[in-house]
Amino acid sequence: MPRVCLRSFAAPIVLLAVLASPLIFTHAQRNGTDTYAITNARIVTVGGPVIDRGNVVIRDGLIVAVGANAPVPADARVIDGSGLTVYPGLIDANTSLGIPEPAPTPSPTGGFLASLQARPATATTAPNSTQVPGLQPEILAEDLIKPGGDALEYERSVGVTTALTAPRSGIWIGQSALINLAGETPQQMIVRSPVAMHVGFTPLRGAYPGSLMGVFAALRQMLLDAQRYREAQRIYDQSTRGSRRPAPDRSLEALLPVLDGRVPVVMYADREREIERALDLANEFKLKPIIAGGLESANLAERLRRENVPVLLSLNFPKRTTGALPEADPEPLRVLRERVAAPKAAGILAAAKVRFAFESGGLSLISDFITNAGKTTENGLAKEDALRALTLGAAEIFGVSDRLGSIETGKIANLTIVRGDIFDRRSRVTHVFIDGRPVDLRPILATPTRDVATGYWQLSVNLGQADQAVELTLHQEGDRLRGSLQGALGSVDLANGSVTAGGEISFTAPVTIDGQTTEASFSGTITGNEMKGTVNITGRAPGSFIGRRISSVARR
Repeated sequence: MPRVCLRSFAAPIVLLAVLASPLIFTHAQRNGTDTYAITNARIVTVGGPVIDRGNVVIRDGLIVAVGANAPVPADARVIDGSGLTVYPGLIDANTSLGIPEPAPTPSPTGGFLASLQARPATATTAPNSTQVPGLQPEILAEDLIKPGGDALEYERSVGVTTALTAPRSGIWIGQSALINLAGETPQQMIVRSPVAMHVGFTPLRGAYPGSLMGVFAALRQMLLDAQRYREAQRIYDQSTRGSRRPAPDRSLEALLPVLDGRVPVVMYADREREIERALDLANEFKLKPIIAGGLESANLAERLRRENVPVLLSLNFPKRTTGALPEADPEPLRVLRERVAAPKAAGILAAAKVRFAFESGGLSLISDFITNAGKTTENGLAKEDALRALTLGAAEIFGVSDRLGSIETGKIANLTIVRGDIFDRRSRVTHVFIDGRPVDLRPILATPTRDVATGYWQLSVNLGQADQAVELTLHQEGDRLRGSLQGALGSVDLANGSVTAGGEISFTAPVTIDGQTTEASFSGTITGNEMKGTVNITGRAPGSFIGRRISSVARR
């Protein structure tokens, strides 16, 4: 056996140790037990009484002391809180923060067929799934999260420290994660995963189900299939010998916690009719629903209270979308009422004792997240209830009130520090702590959401007869659309609307043709101020539409 000369390895080993030591030192610094103390500040604990003048002490990412006379450790980095108010870190209750928009999946064929068969740009695909994109409940937000980026910084700039994030679109959209908005890796950001299953009711573009009727048929069928799958697994587990093994199905497996009531279902619904359909579906399969958006949820406050259904209420309030042009028709009375009613919904839900939290809803100006929360306090909601909806109320709905949502010892040190009252429009966020560490704040007002759809449109719709003149009012909220349609096909609100950054849109609306009202699914593409696409109505040949934007919403 040859002799090994250890001396020949000595130099490389020493060199390796020298090179490694700075890395080890840096890692130790990054994971050090930093201690901070905010002193002489007003402290709004949310979980208890307000402390007019006191201290909050943070060590190793946790709140270790809070009170009027909480002792300040000698090794603490002190922030003088005189004139400042400390709040729990704010929670945005429904977003897609940290999740990139996927690229379109190419069709295996080219030309015209490719345009029909191409998968939607926002449909995330799970590997080895038995279902088509958009019907894959096994997709996990935690697998898609990318740390960093402007969107997270924009939210932190207004005091948001935590957000529920979910995949961007689909029918079975996937499972959300609750994340802190700081961290170098997804693992450092995730507070809890999964939190809920998310369901949308927008028909898929260029694929089944392409109508609202098809959407509910697909949802019911998959839930029924999951029930049978659960029963087959139960029978096999009781008697494996001599029994045929059921084929594994990740999509149906993901629905079992939903059917068992262990995982709630966030259902995207704004209109009263949409919310009723969502609740009826939940009751049919004994699901635990949470309504997201909830523009008209106040109209169903009593039912929501009776069935103990929380609401993630959007603060993206309707704005004027028709331009101030002499030839523009005045907005319908329904639209005017909607703008007036939106800030009042939270107060009505609170009075009815419906649990709710606030979501940004794809605001184009993230500063409106706090501004619009303040508007709810001017329209019947108590300030303490508004603050709770931004903090502890959201934490309770998501099952993390033991670690977030209030300023208490032992909880994660997520703090939002403001000069002035948080709902005062003159107030300013001065410091934000996430996981016990201060984060840099950038004075950024706008989110990176590209608004391609908002405005007042004039369309010509062809359903196999003479062209029908239609006026379309659209308001974009991130990836979602809402608005109204009026003209030869009736005067109605849109439902299940969505839009991609590339300008692909889809929505449904009940239209009146030959004296009969039926559901129509619109899908198309916006290029600049031009829009064109197809209309699908069950039992009729596909139609088409083309139109142009007459005016856009005025930016503030």
